[in-house]
Amino acid sequence: MTELATMNFHPQPQAGEARPWAFPAPTRGTLDNGLTVLRCHRPGQQVVAVEVLLGAPLDAEPAGLDGVATIMARAFSEGTDKHSAEEFAAELERCGATLDSHADHPGVRLSLEVPVSRLPKALGLLADALRAPAFADSEVERLVRNRLDEIPHELANPARRAAKELSKELFPASSRMSRPRQGTEDTVAKIDSAAVRAFYDRHVRPATATAVVVGDLTGVDLDALLGDTLGGWTGSPAQPRPVPPVTGDDTGRVVIVDRPGAVQTQLLIGRVGPDRHDRVWPAQVLGTYCLGGTLTSRLDRVLREEKGYTYGVRAFGQVLRSAPDGSGASLLAISGSVDTPNTGPALQDLWTVLRTLAGEGLTDAERDVAVQNLVGVAPLKYETAAAVAGTLADQVEQHLPDDYQATLYQQLAATGTVEATAAAVSAFPVDRLVTVLVGDAAQIKAPVEALGIGEVTVVAAE
Repeated sequence: MTELATMNFHPQPQAGEARPWAFPAPTRGTLDNGLTVLRCHRPGQQVVAVEVLLGAPLDAEPAGLDGVATIMARAFSEGTDKHSAEEFAAELERCGATLDSHADHPGVRLSLEVPVSRLPKALGLLADALRAPAFADSEVERLVRNRLDEIPHELANPARRAAKELSKELFPASSRMSRPRQGTEDTVAKIDSAAVRAFYDRHVRPATATAVVVGDLTGVDLDALLGDTLGGWTGSPAQPRPVPPVTGDDTGRVVIVDRPGAVQTQLLIGRVGPDRHDRVWPAQVLGTYCLGGTLTSRLDRVLREEKGYTYGVRAFGQVLRSAPDGSGASLLAISGSVDTPNTGPALQDLWTVLRTLAGEGLTDAERDVAVQNLVGVAPLKYETAAAVAGTLADQVEQHLPDDYQATLYQQLAATGTVEATAAAVSAFPVDRLVTVLVGDAAQIKAPVEALGIGEVTVVAAE
């Protein structure tokens, strides 16, 4: 009889003692050229993240040239006075660096990630891109063609099409927020290198820009390094542009973007609400999360688990733009997709969830789960330098204090169930929501009209 071998198991690892955690606090400074710098030393983060925010908001785009900020942002990595577009890309690759950029309502943002050992070279390339971008005719023309190719694909995407229609409905036609962030076919087609250069000359300068540097800065003389790179970028000391107020019309109504034959209906329900400067924001974050922030939220529990209408419905708040005086606005929205025959019943059940929330409120259990999910995972969420740098850059864009994120987590943990309920009810009042549906109007119009949630209008898909 063969004797069985004995297996020796290693001791099971035990959890260590929990340590206090808070969102890291940056140190502020200013270069001689007026560039504001936030730095944050994160031991062990050998990949450094750099975010540069430029005071070139979308509402500064010239009339008829919507999208020029996006083309400019993309053109920063397409050559400088020292390197052609191909050479610039090759130099970034030799550094092991990535450089991304995008334009949004607050301004243009460039995002650099690079190993700390290659930081001097990468910062030099970034500085060259900001100081002397080439904006070559051929490269701008290529970027314009690429953008024009993207637009039909975006319009064919139900979620993107719904977002475009909601912006058009919520904001007055005179507001830049009513139009696509990256421009339309008509406006993008008019953009050339001269328009990009003019926008750059008018709005891009260090005095209205901020750089955020996060990573393990051990042994790095960051002051000298920044002085040798971004410090060589010059420009006039112009003041930041005034921020126009955000106004929106949230009169309850429904717009159906007709997609004949669609087997699903994409829904986007929204209104304009307060931004992070408002005292209600922490409670609003918590209440919105309970309503539709995760798979265990109320909306998912009813529409996905109980009724099987959808794979998931989400509620969220997205800051649109903030001003130095503390004013600003956010988009409060509910999004998801349901099968076409059940569009009417799904909307009816969604409104029932909202009415029940107003009548019965959230439970303590829902509130506790939300706090755990929002606050408990924060140390994991901010493990990378890029995550920390992105949030610090958000705070700068939104004119928030440097300790805002750390304070927010304390406020979330201290927010009670009653307060979270009141904020969620205020965020999504059943009679003040604009509903956009992208689907087959012939099948969904009558059932939606029967719900009585607002006048129903049908528009053609582009």
